[in-house]
Amino acid sequence: MPSILTDKSLVPDDRALGAALGASFRIWTELRSAIDSAYGPVTPEWKHYGAKSGWVLKVLRGKRNLFFMIPGKGQFAASFVFGDRAVDAIEESGLPQSIVTAVKGARRYAEGRGLRLEVRNRAVASRVLKLVDIKVHN
Repeated sequence: MPSILTDKSLVPDDRALGAALGASFRIWTELRSAIDSAYGPVTPEWKHYGAKSGWVLKVLRGKRNLFFMIPGKGQFAASFVFGDRAVDAIEESGLPQSIVTAVKGARRYAEGRGLRLEVRNRAVASRVLKLVDIKVHN
């Protein structure tokens, strides 16, 4: 899912984000707040990765990239890259088998294995929070 916010000259703000995400904007802000509260300080950094990808929020803890938040129409995606220890932790985490299967089946790159979740509700947002915890501790 590419970002719905593509105009390179307009760095996203809460107004543009709210218009794009609709009801999911509340989940976006709650998730960001929960992550900052549990693992802060975290640094959000808007990046424009090109016309196809658009604006993406890179969430860092210190210099470490935790994950990316990608705004979409009425929803957003959370995109991760996990190293081997984190993949093992995901396998033992109690997260849904579909997530474990997706991570274990993802192509392995030097940085790790990728996972992208589309966030439309609080249940998925809680899984994202659990994945952030795994990333932080592995």
